[in-house]
Amino acid sequence: MKKIVIHPTYFPGILAMSKMIFTDKLVFEVNDFYEKQTYRTRMHILSPNGKQSLSVPVKHTKSDGKQYYKDVRISYDFDWQKLHWRSLETAYRTSPYFEFYEDDIKPLFFQKEEKLVDYNIKLIQSLWDLLEIEKDFDLTTEYKKEYPSFCDLRNLKEAKKDPVITNKFPAYTQVFSNKFPFIPNLSFLDLLFMEGPNSLDYLEQIHKITESEF
Repeated sequence: MKKIVIHPTYFPGILAMSKMIFTDKLVFEVNDFYEKQTYRTRMHILSPNGKQSLSVPVKHTKSDGKQYYKDVRISYDFDWQKLHWRSLETAYRTSPYFEFYEDDIKPLFFQKEEKLVDYNIKLIQSLWDLLEIEKDFDLTTEYKKEYPSFCDLRNLKEAKKDPVITNKFPAYTQVFSNKFPFIPNLSFLDLLFMEGPNSLDYLEQIHKITESEF
């Protein structure tokens, strides 16, 4: 039985999404310390100006700054959700499947979840629904440094540098392919808007390509 432990992230990248879907047992890590500048609070899309990062602002503690991921609260001091949605519209309005999924995706940018982890899990479940995937998952109950019987994919939260194997991902046509070379492992939304229902087949390819690595 294939078992993985992984972070629920903000509109996950393609690699993380493939691993979540093609596993027998899925556990979300929610009990480690929160770190800045990870995929917990950001996604990467392809904009008219190239790779663009969209980040979720969070409320910071007044103490030493350490808080558990499960306790991190989203900040709504400014309307970042509207900005993120406008960025997606600018980037993907002309993509083959943007209008097909627009009515399902847009409301996700106007929900007001209090906690970051709850919001991220809800987004992931919504993406599974669009792919007609039913997945059960568990949440960690405590932090463990190691999970001997699991494939530990918690390092996929790192947003500064993706695993080298992502360079082997097969190219699909991206919305600005005439301007930029193929960029692998963007947010799953990039794949969804370009490939639509075929996205699941691509995710399966990615899972097989990376199976020996993870």
